[in-house]
Amino acid sequence: MLIREATVDDWSAIWPFFREIVAAGETFTYPLDLGQEEGRGWWLLPAPNRTVVAVADDGTILGTAKMNNNQMGNGSHVASASYMVDPAHSGRGVGRALCEYTIEWARTTGFRSMQFNAVVETNETAVRLYRKLGFEVLGTVPEGFRSPAKGYVGLHIMHRPL
Repeated sequence: MLIREATVDDWSAIWPFFREIVAAGETFTYPLDLGQEEGRGWWLLPAPNRTVVAVADDGTILGTAKMNNNQMGNGSHVASASYMVDPAHSGRGVGRALCEYTIEWARTTGFRSMQFNAVVETNETAVRLYRKLGFEVLGTVPEGFRSPAKGYVGLHIMHRPL
């Protein structure tokens, strides 16, 4: 698997699984009916932020990550990232590879830590992965997320030093 910079041309391969994940409403705080053009603007970030794709040997895009400052100004020394793995390729280490890649990007770019502001507590696969990679739950917003399947659930704030 190769992780490389995403291009505008990659969006046509990202969009189908992006749409599926967002429409399911279980892991992102995005509108369930987010349109393709708006989604592209939210996901394909301009420099100095970055968006990458994980690509199989045959060229198939397996997943994607976006990396950015968590806050602006005096909070800009903390990085953040978001990840989407095509459900057809889940359980193969794509999410872990993308997460490790973003941690290294943040470290080498000079960020002091990485923080995720909205990790749905019922997204147990992601929470488990982030914990394995050194993230801790700093707090949970009770009923901060409305899951279509599970109702109101907590939204974790997760953090790790770099």
